[in-house]
Amino acid sequence: MNPVPEHYRGVWVRKLLETPQQRDESTFVRWLQTSVWHADVRIPASSPAAAAQLRLASQQGFCGVTQVEPQAQGELCSWHRRSDYQPPRADGDVGVMVFENPERVIETGVHAPYLEVWERLPQSTGRFIALAGLDEAGGDTQERYLVAGRYAMHVRPRRMAWPSGTQAGQTLGDVLLLHPAIAQDLLDFEISFGTLEDGQWTVEQSTLPALQGASFPFAVRQLNDTQASIDSPAGAARWQILEWSCTECCL
Repeated sequence: MNPVPEHYRGVWVRKLLETPQQRDESTFVRWLQTSVWHADVRIPASSPAAAAQLRLASQQGFCGVTQVEPQAQGELCSWHRRSDYQPPRADGDVGVMVFENPERVIETGVHAPYLEVWERLPQSTGRFIALAGLDEAGGDTQERYLVAGRYAMHVRPRRMAWPSGTQAGQTLGDVLLLHPAIAQDLLDFEISFGTLEDGQWTVEQSTLPALQGASFPFAVRQLNDTQASIDSPAGAARWQILEWSCTECCL
């Protein structure tokens, strides 16, 4: 996968979503983009800390790799999802991107009619790290830590597979209604976004409401060309370096 252009890298805030059915300016949306990897979290404003299961099911988020292809008008951006809070989509996640300026981009849908306005957060460039969690045998757990500037996202997919019969295009709410006995396991998927400052990672928003506002000691160290360690109470014990673009060896 080729790296995305530099003007894509950083943390982007969605300011507006318009579709034929809705106009949304209140959902908390953060898209963190490194040179290859992305993580995205979307928490509706109506999801309080004590949200019911179906409200938690309305959350969205995903993680994977990003591909950008030039076009005559704008650029074609594809988000290839490796893990997804919601069931698999029936079509690809592809948008046409037109940058109004380096800090603002307009996205329009390819497979569905929508418009999204994104603005890049200050201090979200300059250093980029992407790490993959490893199990005891050295296999990829699909857990990810991504760092962009002073921001970080932790993605830990649910441990169970989708129930038999789950179809592309269904929502997590649909699946919960069909399988209420395993609702807790289906909702056990963490995507947390927060800031790094003074050796602490403070979670601004998370798909796990109990983590919102929590602060953890956090330090990332490059051990060698392929492995890193994270001093944090959560996450895998071993991490493979997918990307390390950082003048500091520790943060």
